Amino acid sequence: MGIKPSYIKSLANQLLNEKGDLFSNSFEDNKPLVTQYTNVQSKVIRNRIAGYIARKKKTRNIKIA
Repeated sequence: MGIKPSYIKSLANQLLNEKGDLFSNSFEDNKPLVTQYTNVQSKVIRNRIAGYIARKKKTRNIKIA
């Protein structure tokens, strides 16, 4: 998809640092969690954050395994 804005990355990294165990590598599972733990009103921004978290979790699993 290209370069993500810094606010997407910083918010996603903050969520991963605070609540990383709750998130998975599934975009669909992450969407309600992002809504629950942030006050993001925009559906597009929520989806970008959830997608970035899913991507980060997938790459972490590949590096570990």
